[in-house]
Amino acid sequence: YRYPALVGNDLLTEDAVGEPICIEGRVLDGAGSPVPDAMIEIWQADGAGRYAGNDSAPLPNTAFKGFGRCATDREGNFSFRTLKPGSVPAPDGRPQAPHINIGLFARGLLRRLFTRIYFEGEAANDADPVLALVPHEARKTLIARRTESEGAAAYVFDIRLQGDDETVFFEA
Repeated sequence: YRYPALVGNDLLTEDAVGEPICIEGRVLDGAGSPVPDAMIEIWQADGAGRYAGNDSAPLPNTAFKGFGRCATDREGNFSFRTLKPGSVPAPDGRPQAPHINIGLFARGLLRRLFTRIYFEGEAANDADPVLALVPHEARKTLIARRTESEGAAAYVFDIRLQGDDETVFFEA
């Protein structure tokens, strides 16, 4: 099998439902130095809030899998081309703000770390049941800053493994 054909950092498909965006960021260690050998996996709903493989609400855009993987470069940089996800229900049925799930592998970690990307300016962030569990001062580590990249919507999201402004990580 050809690895890039199976999984890569470009999740966009011709029939994808939603706003195309770019996620750009860096993985940094506790001293603020780049981590050049991390692997980031993302999984997410499409723009209508549907996950691939969900039989109760199947995707009309069958080519969008909502899963990607990207290794960091020498400077700790990573990027994904994807869709801004729609809101999905929490297990208790309450709506969650649009978010992208992240799994992070890196040297020195005995197990994968889990976090989420939320989006700056998203009104639903205030009522998100998961974000509400995070202390207010730490929430900023989960919210990607909106910018533009090559004329398209982009979000910057750095992952800090330790130290000041350490990214909030969740138990699996």
